[in-house]
Amino acid sequence: MNSLHETIFKNGSKTYYYSSFFFPPAVKEDVFKLYSFVRIADDYVDTIPQEKQEFYDFKDKYHRALDGEKSGNLVIDSFVDLVHKHGFDPKWVDAFLYSMESDLYINSYETMDSLLKYLYGSAEVVGLMMSKILGLSEEAYNSARHLGRAMQYVNFIRDINEDLYLGRNYFPRNEFIANNLQSLEPEDTRRNPVGFERFVRTQLQRFNTWQMEAEKGFKYIPKRYLIPIKTASQMYKWTAKIIERDPFIVYMRKVKPSIPRIVAQIGLNAVLP
Repeated sequence: MNSLHETIFKNGSKTYYYSSFFFPPAVKEDVFKLYSFVRIADDYVDTIPQEKQEFYDFKDKYHRALDGEKSGNLVIDSFVDLVHKHGFDPKWVDAFLYSMESDLYINSYETMDSLLKYLYGSAEVVGLMMSKILGLSEEAYNSARHLGRAMQYVNFIRDINEDLYLGRNYFPRNEFIANNLQSLEPEDTRRNPVGFERFVRTQLQRFNTWQMEAEKGFKYIPKRYLIPIKTASQMYKWTAKIIERDPFIVYMRKVKPSIPRIVAQIGLNAVLP
């Protein structure tokens, strides 16, 4: 396994990184390659200032590598090998890059319909690529999409304050306006705490609905693969529960499970039937 992929993965998400340790070595290596590609692309658009030219160079090198030209970039070339090895639909990758590119010029979403298009590219297609890596049947694809969408949505809720710093809102504006919130800025939400708490809990209900749809597909996943997937899923559910208790916690700290909690959950899932 290449140390660069592992470093990118570990620095990007402790939950995914430690949950993935139960995958067989070959699968884990491919998961690291996938995550490295999506992490690097995401990092270009999430920095301040945004690294626009670097993102477009990355995107261009990917397309040229897909056409057979080695890019010289280990993350890109390894990912392209993955595309061919597992038969990823190139449209999935294009959808992902489109959503990442939209972060360069779109900073808010008026309705859920417009946000769902972003969620498809930023998260659902990653679930589909994971399904390919794991060799799952197409029966699992709908649930894989919902799991990616649900996890991403918890990230949006958890990162409200961080996204404000980036000048972004990932929630339908019509929904927080319906709760008499001018914005999600702390000064506005503290003027209407009841409205803000209702708004956040509504978003968490949406996450729970998508999560339940995702879990319907767990029956299609072999246990060796299910353990890390279920663990990561449970950590996102834990994050949601912590935020639900006190929605204003999103302004105080980034809610994330500890490494011991993740490891303990892996051990529990490994012994449960």
